[in-house]
Amino acid sequence: MAAKFTELAIDCADPVGLARFWCSVLDYEVLGEEAEEGVVTIGPPAAGGGADRPGPVAPVLAFARVPEGKTAKNRLHIDVSPSDRDQGDEVRRLLGLGARRLDVGQGDASWVVLTDPEGNEFCVLRDRRP
Repeated sequence: MAAKFTELAIDCADPVGLARFWCSVLDYEVLGEEAEEGVVTIGPPAAGGGADRPGPVAPVLAFARVPEGKTAKNRLHIDVSPSDRDQGDEVRRLLGLGARRLDVGQGDASWVVLTDPEGNEFCVLRDRRP
């Protein structure tokens, strides 16, 4: 049996604020908050069917407070695909939530590079639908 991708841990300065941003981006909800450890975990809303529900399980995101700031380009980033609007409308929605455009030399690519409120890069894809 193979391992399953279930969680992505993201270091940050403000776990609550970054969790709020990504909940809005992905239509996720807060699943847990460990105040002492400075960790907020978000994931998709619970669906009926329990643990025996067939199909893929979307990964949760865990935001962990760390003292150091971001200093370089991410070596791993999230790609999102709009599910109910076109890419341009989704980019405008994300910019309204606090994302910022970023030019990483992508040129005339089919994706748009943005950063979340703490500067973590992510891409908005055009042609891939979940």
